[in-house]
Amino acid sequence: MADFVDADNAEAIISRIEHKSGKIESLLKQYKPVEALKTALEGSPPQTKDERCKSANWIVVHRAIMAIKDVDSLFSSLDAEYYDVLMKYLYRGLSTGDRPTCDQCLRIHEKLTEKAGLGCILRSLADKVNTV
Repeated sequence: MADFVDADNAEAIISRIEHKSGKIESLLKQYKPVEALKTALEGSPPQTKDERCKSANWIVVHRAIMAIKDVDSLFSSLDAEYYDVLMKYLYRGLSTGDRPTCDQCLRIHEKLTEKAGLGCILRSLADKVNTV
């Protein structure tokens, strides 16, 4: 299991998240939303309990989630290794109460559950260590 990063290293994590954000914006400008989502999910969730880091990473993942237009084609090119962490972020999105975010998260949740099964839901809810 990866060690959690001390709050002293939070600035380094935020710097990496900002770098990742730039890559995601570039991919979105190239109309590559699935690649942007993969990039957003890589290294997620950050191994820290610092809420600033988690919030900064959520903003990046949220941007990529909201850019997905064709949910059906998403899972033809998204690797299974991303399913559990994506599910965690979908639940974070649902917890915002923001209507467009919730609508998008529910659309993706439905297709993800069809593709990955109920185990994906259970793993994402039961994991109390790697929270988003």
